[in-house]
Amino acid sequence: MSYYMNAEKVTLDDLKKRIRETDLVPSRRSLLDDIEGKFLKLNANGFVTLADLHKDFKNSKKIPALSKRTGIDPAYLTLLRREIESYFPKAYVIGAFDWFQKKDLETLERKGLKNTLLLYEALNTPKKREETVSALGLDADFIDSLSVLVDLTRIQWTSPVAARMLVSAGYKNIKSVSDANPDKLCIELDRVNKENKYFKGTIGLRDVRRLVKAAKYVS
Repeated sequence: MSYYMNAEKVTLDDLKKRIRETDLVPSRRSLLDDIEGKFLKLNANGFVTLADLHKDFKNSKKIPALSKRTGIDPAYLTLLRREIESYFPKAYVIGAFDWFQKKDLETLERKGLKNTLLLYEALNTPKKREETVSALGLDADFIDSLSVLVDLTRIQWTSPVAARMLVSAGYKNIKSVSDANPDKLCIELDRVNKENKYFKGTIGLRDVRRLVKAAKYVS
């Protein structure tokens, strides 16, 4: 299992359904405008999976040519690109887990495990975690705790601190988040935040609903 979703298995119909079911921020709601017709045009131009789009959208400079080729407005393609890129967020640096001992994080970093993507690939099975503990002389509980947090960062919008809050609230894997009752999770996260003061303000139910929905898309 990879850090990111398998985009090859996500069809355009799957992507279209996800966009329709997402509580889009106001700036992206125009993605719903004639989504059926626009996706038919994409399909007619050889785009079959999310992977196809992600590959072509990597370079924003290709948008004008793609617009001309498909007959889809460049502004729409730009928004679609931003939405798709949000499904593949940049990996977090290992230093973002700064509540662990610095020397342990530096040991992992020297080994080349500099971010959550690399950490996930190195720690995603019990055997790999045992090998890392043995090879680097690190504490097994530390590695197990870190692997849980890293796995949770695979959920869209989930930073290391957000992952820490989820664990503190009792949600220690992606399935538990995807199965969560948003109202209950919101209350629990707000409690955890008030107890530990991770950030100012309160937890918004709308954002928690988005989080639960996003967790359902992580394989």
